Amino acid sequence: MVKKIAKNSLIIFFNIFIILILGYLIFNFYNTFHKLNNSLVEISITIILIFTFIVILRYLLLLFFSALKIIFKTADESALSKNATNYKVSVIVPAYNEEVVISKSIKSLIEQSYSNLEIIVVDDGSTDRTSEVAKYYEKHPKNKTVKVFRKENGGKANAINFGIKHSTGELIMVVDADSKLDKNAVALMQQHFANENIAAVAGSVYVSNQNNMLTKLQALEYIEGLNMVRNGQALLKLVNIIPGPIGMFRKKALYEVGLYDDDTYAEDCDVTLKLITKGYKVDFESDAVAYTEAPEHLLDLIKQRYRWTRGILQAIKKHKRLLWDIRKNPAASFTMWYMLFESVFWPFMDVWTNLFILYLAIFSGFSILIFYWWSIFTVLDMAGAMYCILVTNERLSLVFYAIFYRLYFIGIINVAKIFSTIEEWFGIKMSWGKLERKGRL
Repeated sequence: MVKKIAKNSLIIFFNIFIILILGYLIFNFYNTFHKLNNSLVEISITIILIFTFIVILRYLLLLFFSALKIIFKTADESALSKNATNYKVSVIVPAYNEEVVISKSIKSLIEQSYSNLEIIVVDDGSTDRTSEVAKYYEKHPKNKTVKVFRKENGGKANAINFGIKHSTGELIMVVDADSKLDKNAVALMQQHFANENIAAVAGSVYVSNQNNMLTKLQALEYIEGLNMVRNGQALLKLVNIIPGPIGMFRKKALYEVGLYDDDTYAEDCDVTLKLITKGYKVDFESDAVAYTEAPEHLLDLIKQRYRWTRGILQAIKKHKRLLWDIRKNPAASFTMWYMLFESVFWPFMDVWTNLFILYLAIFSGFSILIFYWWSIFTVLDMAGAMYCILVTNERLSLVFYAIFYRLYFIGIINVAKIFSTIEEWFGIKMSWGKLERKGRL
């Protein structure tokens, strides 16, 4: 307890220091712009500062909520363990051409400390040896029930629904075939369902193959841009996306919303929105960990983010009525606006601002503008990375990669988001874009 208080105090002082640095950078950033003495520039800088304020406020609120969630976690855990029920959990593993990784995924499920579970592998028409590899564990289950089904290819959503319909558990856990779970993941997540209002629980996702700069930058993104964000959202029980690598659902709630739909590229986002719309709460268990293989090449990363962005936009479009349903369903409306900001407004604004500042720096001679702009967000990224590493077991060396995170990684991701948004707007067709697995789980 003393150690936890000391850690939280360190986080508080660290963030006060970060706020002071940000204040200094923003003050100098504005003063440099003001020297240009141009009305068009004044309007632009006002827009940029509003955008910067929103981004910094979002970061500080999420960090604050995340810290509160960690502080309250001890009390929550004692309440959860006190009211815990020994639910039967059915783990669904949808798989398509996952011969290289599926063995490690199934092994991690068999080795779970939680005993009351069944493992259902759904081979969605694979053209490799996925079924053969999975069936080995059907014959050698090691005290766990393993069932392997093979069906015609119909997409991930249909494969998950197929597994749910063949399940016998009260809780459904969906695990990607390229994910490896920590041994206590199922036990930790199922406890949350003692609260009848909880329909789903997300787990933490970490990158397993941190073997080059691109995967290390993704590792930083996962702990800062995904896990920390979900931990902050969980304070309000409003986690907006249950990730594919590790998510658990109340089966009854899934049937209430019609199971998974196959009309978007982001079935996990869509089903989460349906549950929130229904009035259910969605939580996060930070200690339930899944390791996943991240794209190792730039083109593969861009393909992945194209699909993610288009899928999220399709889910927003599908539930667009909720954007204006603020009085009747404030939780769903807020979630939708938050997703729209992160998927569309932020990428467009960030890229436009970068180009605008670069233009001014070149033609006005105030090259210091580039330094101030980059420093503001790099300081934020480093602060987020430091916080996340303090509360997780990730490598301290990832903080160093925050220097390149804004300079290189985020720019590429935002450009990919912009192009995918444009393509979605014009209805340009796109394939699923499955990544080639290396087996580095």
